[in-house]
Amino acid sequence: MAVKKEPNGRRSIQVEVEVPGTPEEVWRAIATGPGISSWFVPSKVEERLGGELVCSFAPGMDSTSKITAWQPPQHMAKSASGVLRAESQDYGPKSPVMATEWYVEAKSGGTCIVRVVHSLFADTDDWDNQLTGLESGWPAFFAMLKIVLTQYRGMPVHGMQEPSFTSGSGEAAWARMAAALGLTGAVVGEKRSSTAGVPPVAGTVVYVKHNEIVVHLEKPAPGLGMFYAMPCGGPIWAGVNFYLFGEGAAEAVERDRPLWRAWMDENFPAASAANDSAAASSSSGGD
Repeated sequence: MAVKKEPNGRRSIQVEVEVPGTPEEVWRAIATGPGISSWFVPSKVEERLGGELVCSFAPGMDSTSKITAWQPPQHMAKSASGVLRAESQDYGPKSPVMATEWYVEAKSGGTCIVRVVHSLFADTDDWDNQLTGLESGWPAFFAMLKIVLTQYRGMPVHGMQEPSFTSGSGEAAWARMAAALGLTGAVVGEKRSSTAGVPPVAGTVVYVKHNEIVVHLEKPAPGLGMFYAMPCGGPIWAGVNFYLFGEGAAEAVERDRPLWRAWMDENFPAASAANDSAAASSSSGGD
């Protein structure tokens, strides 16, 4: 969808999804720390007007915003709906303020529409790519939100994020990631499992983009796994995210976290380390 441009300078995009649950249940999933952490990234929310919302995408990559509207859905209200609005300036001190609005709208049949709107004010197209980048990221996370509300609603999540910022090309990094996880050429609905040398992962593919796949997991425990490798302003951001629920989830995270960290460091070394290694190899070859 193209960026919507209004005469007053407001520019916006929106993405929505229909999910199962009451407005109150869906609100808890999109407007509380434990809820957001169960399908997005580790998050903390001060659940009030003027409170702070912090989403942690990777070490040193926190997004902090101020809540400027807080209207949880009212039980038994004639039209049950909720609105959360937060503002941030994550793209730098000279960037326009980015507003993110979340809407929960009840539908008949026990479902709700979740709609997210990102907007900013600008008199040029310079910031449009930030909006379209946000827009393209939501479908994978909304696929996970839908599964969480369908099968794991209200259950505590045991999460694990192991990112790396490496050098090279995004295509090469993704090819390496997909091959190791048994996801090369995967299509939605297929059962896939990881190869030898990788901590065990198995499940059904539920979302595919050319450099990002979501799997509904059976191993290492019931839950979801997101696997990706994409450009991030220079380095390549490669990572594995796990959202595990129920019996065995906590044990799986404790057991597998150091294994995944070691695997990521070996296969996707930090950009500076990768460059140093390449330089050393070149120097050795020159001798």
